[in-house]
Order: sequence, then C-alpha cells, then structure tokens
Amino acid sequence: MEALEKIKKNEFTLSENDIIDLLNIDNQSYQFYELLAVSNALSRRKFGNRGYVFTQIGINAEPCSINCKFCSMASSHYSMDSQWDKTAEEINEELTFLQRGYFDDFFLMTTADYPQEQFISIGQAVKPNLRDGQKLVANIGDFDLSTARKLKEAGFTGAYHINRLREGIDTEANPKAREETLDAIKEAGLELYYCIEPIGPEHTYEELTKEILRARDLDIGVMAAMRRVAVPGTPLYHRGQISALELSKIVAVTNIAVNPSRAMNVHEPIQVALVAGVNQLYAEVGANPRDTDSHTEQNRGFNPAAAWQMMAEFGYFSPENK
Repeated sequence: MEALEKIKKNEFTLSENDIIDLLNIDNQSYQFYELLAVSNALSRRKFGNRGYVFTQIGINAEPCSINCKFCSMASSHYSMDSQWDKTAEEINEELTFLQRGYFDDFFLMTTADYPQEQFISIGQAVKPNLRDGQKLVANIGDFDLSTARKLKEAGFTGAYHINRLREGIDTEANPKAREETLDAIKEAGLELYYCIEPIGPEHTYEELTKEILRARDLDIGVMAAMRRVAVPGTPLYHRGQISALELSKIVAVTNIAVNPSRAMNVHEPIQVALVAGVNQLYAEVGANPRDTDSHTEQNRGFNPAAAWQMMAEFGYFSPENK
C-alpha cells in the first residue's frame, strides 16, 4: 500500500486518499500492526514518555435541547437516573478530592443550554484551587467571540469544541454555529481541543477523513478519537459500537495525519490504543453523556490514579512520577 509505505518512511503529509487508504487497512492484517507501530514511534519521538491525564467534572445533569441521538441527557430521551446542578462549592469539593492525585488539564462540562454567564462565574470560583501549571478548559455549547474573550479573562486557557460526526443529522445543533465557535476559540487565543467523535459502525471513512483534515487545518495541539458508546435509552443504541481494534486504528491514522504537538487521546480509555500513539487519558466525575449513572465516577469514569496506572503499564509517566 502506497500510503503505508509513505508513513513508514516518515512522510506524514497525507492526502485525503492516503488517509482513507490507511483507514481501510484490515484490522486482522500485518499492515494493521505496522500502522500502529508507525504511530507509536511518532508519539514516542514527539512526546518522549511524557503522559498526560486530564480530569473533567460534568457540572449538571439536565435535559438538553440539542437532542443528540447518542446522548443520555437529550430532552427527547433523557436516560440519566436523576437531575441536578452542582454549586461552585460542590465542584470545589470534588476538585479537592481530584487534587489528591496528579493531573494536568481540568475541564468543566455542561449541557448546551447551561447559562454561560453562570458557567464563567463557576470557572472564576474554581480557578484559585488549581495548581500552578494546571490548565482550565471549558466544554460547553456554542458561543461567540465575546464569550470566548470572557472565558479567557475568567482564567480559562482553552475549550473543547468540535464539529461532531453527522452534526445537524444525529444532533439538532447548527453545523455553521459549531464552526463559528471554533473560529471564536482560535481568535480569542484559547487553546482548541479537538476530537473525531462520536464514531459509530455506520460512519464511513470518508466522513472520518473530513474531520481529520479539519483538525489538521486547525493546527490542534491536543487531539483525540472517541467511539460512540451504545447507551441504553438513546436512539442510536441499536447501532452498537466499533471494536477496540477499529478505534485503535482510527487513533493511529488520526495521530499521524493531524500530528498534534502536545498529546493524543483515546476515549474512553482502552489499553490497545496505548501502542497506537496515545499518551493522554481522561478521568471523569459527575454527569457523562455516555452514561446513565449521573455520577460517572461510580460507573464508567476513571479516576486519575486508574488512568495513570494504565499509562504506566505502557511506559508513559508524569513529571511527578517519572
């Protein structure tokens, strides 16, 4: 395969067809392991053995009007076991618990309808409890340049925001608004965190490639690939989910094509992807759109210690435990 031979020679400027060809590699073939090896070698050169664990607190569990067909908090099919909205005091208590372990970036996540001024106020209340070097990242609905600047003034260093697969089809979000938010994040000088998600068995490699190329054009420092979790009660539950091998292949291709400068993530954490170029994992607390338990730390979510244990198994370490 021409695309595989190209990357084995460390030629990582890939065309759209190159990316599609790599994604078409048979997961049971020798070429599959060659692909993973190239991505792993690239990450080891770029990142050394520096691993990252990011933490995220979902601060509300409430029906969301965007009605994503894969989300447990959509108002049209709310599947969470409860509804609640955390106070700044409660969030700071959870942050204090998380600070017992080492982590790098700290995310606050809300549903799309959550009041943005209230979110900014919570960020300001949380910021003083972060350690030196810990980044504060927003994961919220669409917003304009004015709000992006307010986030930065409040102490946020970045934002997680993406154009999801089949945006406007499997969601009621406006793809144009998603793109405008991406532009606002960049223009305000916030770091943009990007991901190819939520990947399901029905998504074509052409669809994945479109978002991989978007991420490359955005010059992403922290990149990820995430499979869609089949959440009971959601409209896309019956479609199932892709395998760990398939997700690891997508991770490898994404890492090679986007070539993020700081970290490559897989979500949710799977071990095999740590030989496919991944050097970053998430630990999660509170509401999680891939879980029906509104306190995901009691179910699907990793804690920082568990994430670091998995990272260490593959030779990735933090400055604290190197």
